[in-house]
Amino acid sequence: MNLFTDIRTLVIDSLAAMTAEGALPEGLDFANVAVEPPRDAAHGDMATNAAMVLAKPAKMKPRDIAEALAARLGQDARITSAEVAGPGFLNLRLDLSVWQSLLGKALHEGEAYGRSDMGQGKRVNVEYVSANPTGPLHVGHTRGAVFGDALASLLDYAGYDVTREYYINDGGAQVDVLARSAYLRYLEAHGQSVEFPEGTYPGEYLKDVGAALKEKFGDAFVGQPEDVWLEEVRAFATEMMMDLIREDLGLLGVKMDVFYSEKSLYGTGRIEAALESLEAKGLIYEGVLEPPKGKKPDDWEPREQTLFKSTEHGDDVDRPVKKSDGAWTYFAPDIAYHYDKVSRGFDMLIDIFGADHGGYVKRMKAAVSALSDGQVPLDIKLCQLVKLFKDGQEFKMSKRAGTFVTLRDVVDAVGADVTRFMLLTRKNDQGFDFDLDKALEQSKDNPVFYVQYANARIHSTLRKAREAGIACDDATLNAADLSQLTHEAQLSVARKIAEWPRQVEIAARTNEPHRIAFFLYDLASDLHGLYHLGKSEESLRFVNESSESATHANLALARAVSIVISAGLGILGVKPAQEM
Repeated sequence: MNLFTDIRTLVIDSLAAMTAEGALPEGLDFANVAVEPPRDAAHGDMATNAAMVLAKPAKMKPRDIAEALAARLGQDARITSAEVAGPGFLNLRLDLSVWQSLLGKALHEGEAYGRSDMGQGKRVNVEYVSANPTGPLHVGHTRGAVFGDALASLLDYAGYDVTREYYINDGGAQVDVLARSAYLRYLEAHGQSVEFPEGTYPGEYLKDVGAALKEKFGDAFVGQPEDVWLEEVRAFATEMMMDLIREDLGLLGVKMDVFYSEKSLYGTGRIEAALESLEAKGLIYEGVLEPPKGKKPDDWEPREQTLFKSTEHGDDVDRPVKKSDGAWTYFAPDIAYHYDKVSRGFDMLIDIFGADHGGYVKRMKAAVSALSDGQVPLDIKLCQLVKLFKDGQEFKMSKRAGTFVTLRDVVDAVGADVTRFMLLTRKNDQGFDFDLDKALEQSKDNPVFYVQYANARIHSTLRKAREAGIACDDATLNAADLSQLTHEAQLSVARKIAEWPRQVEIAARTNEPHRIAFFLYDLASDLHGLYHLGKSEESLRFVNESSESATHANLALARAVSIVISAGLGILGVKPAQEM
């Protein structure tokens, strides 16, 4: 149940009735009519922009429309007042029974409260992490993993059919570098002293790979030229790295539905098929690109290449897909991979990239637009960098990784739940300073503690009530007399609970799971505020010794908060705390 959608439906129906009566002209488009919380809560419970967006096409004064609409809305039992403000905004106040009955529905629906059918079962592919299989996941991958997993859960909650996918970048030169690095560890396992040339991977994590290579192949590759061992070592090392990556993801509770190998695109005709699809649309041609901006003419050699006419689909320049020597560019297999996604029948694609992929956004969107004839939207989310701090200093590199802080380092320091929640307290396109000490601090300044403490406080109260012989099971609380919830602090909590379904839909529509973390913090703040008021006002205490019916009503309100917090934390992939 989305109360804001219900009131918007009331507004639209009222506008339609005004049109039928001749108070509004025929043919007006109501699509941009919105019902939202007012910027200032003192102005009412909801506000609508109906008069403002319809005034120009209706050729009427906005206040005239607003006053006529206010009169009609005031006839509905749910509306206690409809007041025109400013040039024509309309502020609405709802009857107390609306909030009270909504709490009842939240209690009755339980975990289903807030779920939406907005997605209508549309198939969405969310590709995230997709790190090169050359080592353990680092903190940057951690942010992408958390963001992608929460987004996938959010979309599922909003009624989409979601596939979580990892694209294994095992077809490029970096896996050859991995193989050479692993081979050095293999030689080391045989007692040889080795040095890692610049550009190889010196991390100690490859010692396990070297030992495993020795166990499987013995000394068969010792002293042999690269062409003898490269393919075998590459495949072996890549698989071991993917096992390591799967373990890392498991530490965060991330489980992929699909692991898709880039290597599977080569030599199988898939790249050719994708480009033939574009060629059939007149989007592939032989040509010479202009020199890159900032390059001097003598720094650049014009070469004829096979190009994708990406400018016809919103890109800044056309993009090469085959080099002058006949080799594929990096872009070609990416086109083929997305062609495969489109061919699998997804209605929407979402790619989550690291901050260093910003230059890839337009070309990839152009490719998907061309491949799907504009029918499959692609949203690309960039996750900005994360800096870790501990004891006031930037957290140093992991010895085992060699050059970076790993996902395991972070999870070992603060735990998976804290890691996930904290990384979702900033929008993905903003840089993030992750203070490991602050993440474990028990204060209002620590959002994960503040939200978890609210849920634990509710469960503690329910346990104490049961110990005191007060029935507080869901069936009893569902039957509570919620008309006793009339205090502004109680209603503030009820209003926040009413916003939950709306927040879910907004977050899903914008692909922004951080909105859920923000909402949970605000809801927890209202709950803590109500709890502290109860220390001085007996009627607001969750357990009211002088009134069993008031106790049941207050506990019902608290239980509704717990339902929403648990649902929100579930979307974020965080286990709700029942005690702290």
